[in-house]
Amino acid sequence: MGEIAKGVLGGAWTLLAGWILPTALNLGIFFFAIAPSLRRAGPIAELWPATTAGTMLLLLAGSLLLGLVLSALQNPLYRILEGYLLWPAAAYTHGCGRNRRAKADLQDRLMFLRLERRQQAGRSPLPVAAAADLLRLQANRRISRAARKDRRRTDTQRALLGEKLARFPIADSQITPTRLGNAIRRFEEYGHNRYRLDSQVLWNELTGTAPEQVRRQVDLARAGADFFVALLVGHVALIVSAAVALASAHAHKPALLTTIAVVVGLIPLWYRSAVTATDEWAAAVQALVNLGRKPLAEAFGLRLPPTLDAERTMWALVTRLARRPYHERTAELDPYRGTSPQP
Repeated sequence: MGEIAKGVLGGAWTLLAGWILPTALNLGIFFFAIAPSLRRAGPIAELWPATTAGTMLLLLAGSLLLGLVLSALQNPLYRILEGYLLWPAAAYTHGCGRNRRAKADLQDRLMFLRLERRQQAGRSPLPVAAAADLLRLQANRRISRAARKDRRRTDTQRALLGEKLARFPIADSQITPTRLGNAIRRFEEYGHNRYRLDSQVLWNELTGTAPEQVRRQVDLARAGADFFVALLVGHVALIVSAAVALASAHAHKPALLTTIAVVVGLIPLWYRSAVTATDEWAAAVQALVNLGRKPLAEAFGLRLPPTLDAERTMWALVTRLARRPYHERTAELDPYRGTSPQP
């Protein structure tokens, strides 16, 4: 019973922190800044509570209900913000191209700093290939302009460039049109890149067999990103409702315009915060893949082979088995079954 209670409370906490709390904050802004302009409208005037206690009860009930609705809609909400859903083809292509250039520029900037530091150290001449890369980067005006600022950065500030680069997928083919999409895609491809274990295909199996603490870390880390996504979505709804309220005969225009301006200014902040919050989420998923491989293999009746190359072959076959209809090639998993795999 204790374990069941801990699981229920853990799930309730992530729901509360990730979706209900930001919904309550957005509803609070609506009640105090926008609702006064709408309270005298026909249907709203009839339904609006007459007492302060009734208003607070409505705020609480609305937060719970809307928070649950947003939680149920989290997959399409994330897909829109990641660039997978409702994006025109031209916008999708343009966004992917822009992010590929941004990733390449970060790689070039870090390479330029590294090669320049090696050249200045003067311990030994640069290899021919490295010297050619340095000349190429020096001839690139965009990289040269960025390098003038990068030279003034401290080592800690330069490390932040590495963090930005780490928020991109390793493979350019996995680039998405948005920063949030790239920040999430980087850990979605982690298992496949390292072990050929597709964590997206085997997610339920992986989370069902991984150590409980690791699963808990993934849930808690995702709650941070959920919080900012819920705030962002709620702010969009606030802007729409404030624009509607401006057309009301009893509109408090200064308050509404101020609310719109503040909320519009906060949206980029919440978006950047959501992108940054994926760092902890990525670390948790990485731990889930690294530590969950062995129990997952045992749950499949398999044993991890002694070499990494053989393990990558094994997980590629397991992923194929889960993703596609059975094919005779899947029988290549047989050597990995039992107690003594011999790939």
